[in-house]
Amino acid sequence: MLVPRPCAAWWAPYARLLGRPVFHVATPAESGGVPDPYALLETVRRVRAEGGDPRLLVLSLADDPTGTVAPPELLHETVEAAAGEGLHLVSDETWRDTLHRPHDTVLLSPAEMLPAQVTVVTDLAGALLPAGWPAAVARFPANGHGGGLHARVLDVLTALGARVAAPVAAAASYALTEPEPVTARIAATVSLHARVAAAVHHTVVAAGALARPPQAGRHLYADLGPLRTALAGHGVGDAQDLEDFLTARLGMPAPGGHRFGDDLAALRVRLATGPLLGGTDAERAECLTSPAPLELPHLQRALLTVRSVFDDLRDDAQRWEPPR
Repeated sequence: MLVPRPCAAWWAPYARLLGRPVFHVATPAESGGVPDPYALLETVRRVRAEGGDPRLLVLSLADDPTGTVAPPELLHETVEAAAGEGLHLVSDETWRDTLHRPHDTVLLSPAEMLPAQVTVVTDLAGALLPAGWPAAVARFPANGHGGGLHARVLDVLTALGARVAAPVAAAASYALTEPEPVTARIAATVSLHARVAAAVHHTVVAAGALARPPQAGRHLYADLGPLRTALAGHGVGDAQDLEDFLTARLGMPAPGGHRFGDDLAALRVRLATGPLLGGTDAERAECLTSPAPLELPHLQRALLTVRSVFDDLRDDAQRWEPPR
């Protein structure tokens, strides 16, 4: 199985649970979720030269962990490269309905380019259901190969006793019809997370770290490599150290890039917008209904904590700069 680097944290463990090797492929500078086509071809060549048999490429358009959306031209080149190598594609489209600027961002599914070789999967908790509700959808190609995959998946789910609980199934069935109350809540939620993500991105970049502007979902991916010297003064030398340091300072989970297949030595971290919205259902609901959520006291305090942590790192870095 081939996956982009970085990628969603759950992909590789599931493949390894099935005894399948996983190979990470570099992504281009402008976005995550979709491998660079030339890096993909080189990885396929190398794996085959070592006796491997790559068959599957998993990618995501609206990406977790980076919060970016791959441009259609890059996706087209990667899909063509994968098809030329005989790979089946799995497109994780969990966050496709959470574009921060839907009128400015073009999101194209590989299933629209190559319907005979693409399976689409979606975790409904991404946009349609409450977080943590276990329900997902897979759409297989409408051909003999897709029919075979569909039958095998049903056999495995049956053997595992995997069923969607009746209350969740009812909610999912309702949400999938996209009624107005659901679409209105999605729009409000996306707008809220977009504003919070933009504020966090501004803080991270102003401190001297690197981060692509978030375009979808509820995360952004930051590279704190430029602050390495300052972080070393706090005992931070790799992504695990960075995770421990930021989780303690921010008071919320800040998983290091190594959890997404990135290099342990790289000082990268995924920051989520959800924990900033409040610790109670009432606070989170207030964020959704307020006409000015960034002015709510509890959200202001959360953003101030983020700014304080990164401003301190910036100041530490400036103190450690060698004289010119």
